[in-house]
Amino acid sequence: MTLVAILLAAILLVIIAKRRFLSFRSQVPADYASTGPAFNMKQNLNGEILSEGLIYGPNGKMTNSFVARMVGEWNGNTGTLAEYFTYSNGKQMTRKWYLTLGTGNTFTATADDIVGEGQGTISGSTVKLKYRIILPQDSGGHTLDVTDWMYLTENGVIMNRSEMRKFGIKVAELVATMRPAPEVKTAHLNGANGYDADSDVRPLQ
Repeated sequence: MTLVAILLAAILLVIIAKRRFLSFRSQVPADYASTGPAFNMKQNLNGEILSEGLIYGPNGKMTNSFVARMVGEWNGNTGTLAEYFTYSNGKQMTRKWYLTLGTGNTFTATADDIVGEGQGTISGSTVKLKYRIILPQDSGGHTLDVTDWMYLTENGVIMNRSEMRKFGIKVAELVATMRPAPEVKTAHLNGANGYDADSDVRPLQ
């Protein structure tokens, strides 16, 4: 083997090692076992949640952004998370996750555009979820492997980061925030029996 071939092989090994051990994919749930606040699916994915996010293409450039409204509901160890997306290109999309808590801080997740079951793990302040998603036909109809991480912050906001891969090659990345929707406060005024009807749609300040 020539010196050039040896150098090329060494460079290739370094690249592979960097991607495997020094990248987003290298983290595991055990890395966050002692972190807090503790992620509680029934509490942190419950009620109305507002989200904003950015989507990046394979070249690292932002290709789209979105805002979303989510609604989580739980009955015992099973729950749903309905998602309503509006993208910057005008497209709208909905998805409904069906979540089932298992043993040992594990859970499963299914949805209409998911292949089989997604497998999730709750650890400390984080949630990791791996699944395969089928894109809409107008987005190519490809089936992608997704690794989704959620990180709970001290103020209750969830930071979400996802990688989407095809044949092991990263084709997209998503970064988003998820935060509880602000409460609505009923205003009381002098007169009119102290009730302001317009307050029903006015968020708490």
